[in-house]
Amino acid sequence: MSEIPASAILTLVLIAAPLAFGSVREWAWGAIALATFLLLLWCSFREARKGVVRFYHSPLYVSSAASLLLGLVQLFGHTTADRFFTREALLKLSLAWLLCFFAGQVLAGATRVPKTKTELREPPDRSLLEMEPVAVLSTPLFRWTVVAYTFLMALFAILQFLSNREMIYWAIRSPGWTFGPYVNHNHYAGLMEMLIPLSVACALPELYRHAVAPAVGAMIFISVVSLLLSGSRGGVLSFLVELLLSAVLVLRFGSPRAQRVVGLTVSAGLLTAAFLFFWIAPEQITERMIRTLRRSNSAELQWDRRLELDRDCLRILHDHPVMGVGLGAFETAFPPYQSFASDFRWDHAHDDYAELLAKTGCLGGAIALVTLAMFFRLSFSNLPARLRSVSGRIQVAAALGCCGILVHSAVDFNLHIPANAAWFAVSAAIATFVPPVQRSPCVPAGRPVLGTPKLGH
Repeated sequence: MSEIPASAILTLVLIAAPLAFGSVREWAWGAIALATFLLLLWCSFREARKGVVRFYHSPLYVSSAASLLLGLVQLFGHTTADRFFTREALLKLSLAWLLCFFAGQVLAGATRVPKTKTELREPPDRSLLEMEPVAVLSTPLFRWTVVAYTFLMALFAILQFLSNREMIYWAIRSPGWTFGPYVNHNHYAGLMEMLIPLSVACALPELYRHAVAPAVGAMIFISVVSLLLSGSRGGVLSFLVELLLSAVLVLRFGSPRAQRVVGLTVSAGLLTAAFLFFWIAPEQITERMIRTLRRSNSAELQWDRRLELDRDCLRILHDHPVMGVGLGAFETAFPPYQSFASDFRWDHAHDDYAELLAKTGCLGGAIALVTLAMFFRLSFSNLPARLRSVSGRIQVAAALGCCGILVHSAVDFNLHIPANAAWFAVSAAIATFVPPVQRSPCVPAGRPVLGTPKLGH
């Protein structure tokens, strides 16, 4: 067991999370939380046996912990509208924080830092000090795992959609618009918004090899087709935003060769994906895309209803401006503020930002703004250097995936789905990781070899 890399176990947890219906059931997200906690304990014990326990610090940890503290104040200060749901929300938020924290420690473990006094006294090995700081991301095993997982998830979703749209795994009847292992097709789209940019970045080295480029390209195209077939309007919009951001970054910071390769790949990919989509898409999906920007009588939630939900959330904020009605308590607090007739019980507002303000007030909104500002500053810093390495491009792709789901969160509640929240937390950790400071007696103080964050011992 001690020989198994922590990154491999973390990857298995992430792979399993969406397969259990997005981990929306208590047993699923509870098992993920338990596995993550035990994994963190095991890695800490393993490091302690070596005599050195290292801790990588990220500014995101502090801002994320502030949201946990706010939830605890709501719970123990009796300001929440539903203590049971607030406890559950705190557990899920703790799971996301643990995954983000653990992913950061895994990446820090891939850097070269002197571990013993003997190493500190020895002259530094420049090849080690200049090694790629997050090498775990650039390993063929990690890259092929991401590409294969994204492709297989997409292939399964398409086959299930074409054969039986009302059953998950062809055996379990679903009450919603099923796609892949998710009851809600919008949440499948949220997952693919994060996986597709990662798989493209992981596959880029292979796209330069003519022998395997067609096969790898086809795997990515199938993933894009599955996103289009999901019928998620927010998913398609978010994916287009990701493409726009990618084009801007490549044109601004990429080399001429990278611009040509990415331009040709994206153009061919979009044309192929569009052809496959309109070839196999049923009529109702195509018609749904045409009706995206106008009102309809579809059973799906329409834009006018979403706006009414947003206004009702602002009314909740008006009555609870400081700390909101409590994490997880939206379903309990919303009925008195509901301004429209409906037979449904609204557990979410279909707008994570409006719901966040309703649940946590201005304090929660301020914490979210600070966290987002830190995320963008860390994710898109030093872009020219990042885009020159494999792991750096994967980091940028993880940031783009996070941006996609942040856009989608304005019209849905993807971040309340535990599997998607887990992938988002780990993607955020990958995107914002900056290698720890590495010093040696031969390197003058104040001149770090790599990065800027601190590494505690």
